[in-house]
Amino acid sequence: MNEMIKGIKERRSIRKFKPEMPEKKDLEQIIEAGLCAPNGKGKQSTIIVAVINKELRDKISKANGKIGGWEEDFDPFYGAPAILIVLAEKDWPTRVYDGSLVMGNMMLASHSLGLGSIWIHRAKEEFEKEEYQEILKSLGIEGEWEGIGHCAIGFIEGENPKAPERKENRVFWVE
Repeated sequence: MNEMIKGIKERRSIRKFKPEMPEKKDLEQIIEAGLCAPNGKGKQSTIIVAVINKELRDKISKANGKIGGWEEDFDPFYGAPAILIVLAEKDWPTRVYDGSLVMGNMMLASHSLGLGSIWIHRAKEEFEKEEYQEILKSLGIEGEWEGIGHCAIGFIEGENPKAPERKENRVFWVE
C-alpha cells in the first residue's frame, strides 16, 4: 500500500493533546497542504487563521464550548495548543466544500508529520458574532467570511486510536 493511502487509513481524530506547541515549520507545512486543496473554479476562496496565541486560543475555546452547550470548564479543542481556523468567502457557492477540502488536507498533513488533529465545528456560529468579525478586522482581513471549521493540532497524549470497522455495503458499482 502506498504511503498516502496508508496515512489516510490510519489518521484518526484525537481527543487528548499534550500542551507543547508543535514547531512553527510543521504548522506552516500543514497550512501549505491546506492551501493546496482543490477548490471551486480555482478561486481559492478560503483563508486560514493560525491561532498559536494561548490567550486567543482559550477565548475561542470558551466561546465554542458555550455555543456547543458544554460545561464552562470543558475544552472543545481537547487541549490542542494550535488552532487553524478555516474561513471562506461568504458569497462563494462552493465555500463549504472548498473549506472542507482544506480541513481534510490539513488533518492528513498533521498525521504525516506525527501530529494529531481533530475537526471542531461551530466556526460558522462564532464568526457570525461581531466580536469575531472584529478579530478578523484587527488582523487586516476585510470582507465577509463564513467559518467552516477549526483544525485543532498538537502532539497526541497517549496512543493513536485504532480505526473502527468500516461498514459494509457502502459502494455500489455501475458497470
